[in-house]
Amino acid sequence: MVDPRRIVVLAAGMLLAFWSTTAVASPAKSKPKPVAVETVAPAPPADTEPMPQPRVYLFRGAMGPLFSTGMDRLAEKLSKAGLSADVYEFTICRFVAERALTKYRETPAPIVLIGHSMGGLCSIVFSEMAAKENIPISLVITIDPAHATGKVPLNVERFINIFLSDDVLGGGDVVAEPGYRGHYASFDLKENKRVTHINIEKSDDIHRQIVEMVLQLPRVSVRTQADAVPLRYLVPANTLVELWDSGVRLPVRAGDTLESIAAVHRVPAWSIAQINALPENAPLTVGQAIIVPRHLQPADAVAAAPPPASSPNPARRP
Repeated sequence: MVDPRRIVVLAAGMLLAFWSTTAVASPAKSKPKPVAVETVAPAPPADTEPMPQPRVYLFRGAMGPLFSTGMDRLAEKLSKAGLSADVYEFTICRFVAERALTKYRETPAPIVLIGHSMGGLCSIVFSEMAAKENIPISLVITIDPAHATGKVPLNVERFINIFLSDDVLGGGDVVAEPGYRGHYASFDLKENKRVTHINIEKSDDIHRQIVEMVLQLPRVSVRTQADAVPLRYLVPANTLVELWDSGVRLPVRAGDTLESIAAVHRVPAWSIAQINALPENAPLTVGQAIIVPRHLQPADAVAAAPPPASSPNPARRP
């Protein structure tokens, strides 16, 4: 005898199957009203997603634990600012680079390299390894790198060299590869007799500026700017270093002087005079192109900057 309960279960299953088939085969009967579509929020565009924070790799020089302790202090300051920052010996440069590039391929984030002495040489070696894999390096800062340091490869978006050109332990006057289009700034501190190879990486003022610069990176376009002009400075004695990002060419307007241009752009007049090979009292001609140093700043920060200070020749940024 057939169990009546099995008949009920089979009938219910057939009814459910028939309903599902009808619903799929007859979409016109179940077509939602337009208002239902409007209740679904669209996905946010990709460019509104927050940029990942940079990963900072710092490299000590020879006998680093004794003579490159400034790298450790800088790493602590970067970490306190919420950044990922680790310090390594230059002797394991390639090993660290390989691991870092593997991590980048898995989860891309801006790469920042900072090195003192042989650690500066390592930063360029690291960058060259990244160039072979078409991986960009957002920022490289070398601090009195070794003389044997190579050229800045084309994949480096921003490069800064702080060095002592007459130093035998460092003194690397690092230049860029031909065709380099990134931001470049070189600062020679040989006239400052208080700076030596073993204390140049310990400056609290330079540390502060580096932390500010790295924090700004996610807010600045990663593309290199065609108007970036390389900067090379011999910093006057007893002058604090301002870590300009690069230079920009600007036309002289009626009434402009080197001092007035310096005041507007908040840079010392000597910097404009030196980069343009002009005396500080040199007369300017309307339409003349003048190179002015600039800081790494996002466009919104530049637009929101307050009016310039009354001093025509500020020694530091406000």
